[in-house]
Amino acid sequence: MGKRILAGILGGLAFFVWSTFAHLATGLGETGVSELPNEQAVVSAMKANITQPGMYIIPGWGLGPNATHSQKMAAMKDLAPKIQAGPTGVLIYHPSGSDPLMPKQMITELITNMVQMTIVAFLVGIASLATFGARWRFATAAGVLAAISTNISYWNWYGFPGNYTLAYCSIIAMGFVCGGLVVAAMVKPSATAKSMAMAG
Repeated sequence: MGKRILAGILGGLAFFVWSTFAHLATGLGETGVSELPNEQAVVSAMKANITQPGMYIIPGWGLGPNATHSQKMAAMKDLAPKIQAGPTGVLIYHPSGSDPLMPKQMITELITNMVQMTIVAFLVGIASLATFGARWRFATAAGVLAAISTNISYWNWYGFPGNYTLAYCSIIAMGFVCGGLVVAAMVKPSATAKSMAMAG
């Protein structure tokens, strides 16, 4: 168990190093992201009208913040023409701002990567894959699954840009490729499991 945890920690570190490189050196992290035209005017309007942090969807139901689910479902017939007419969008809003690249955010990302690769390490161990290549392919497949599990849904339902979606799928999948190299090298089946796998 200890070796799998260590493999997850080191694999997560490899994932984090790749992800940092991808964002800072390759430009992948900026793919599909644009600056607001007339930013000052838009931001001034937002400050005057949006006082609470949160996730906002455009257009809204027009029912107010305390509307019930049934009320929102009933309002869908009125919402559909507004969606068709546009504009549509999703806004993540923090009126008080925040510090760029806060240490807490970096640490959270690193821990997340370590947890992801630790799960992969345990799954690789359970699978008892005999060869390095098989273990690496298993970790890579897990990465593809992780990459598409939310990114494709955000593209499909919220209209995230296609190039942004592809870039972030690539970043996550490559993170598992890098971390998977570490896991595949460190997590090996027992002699009994290996002989049974070879015999099968």
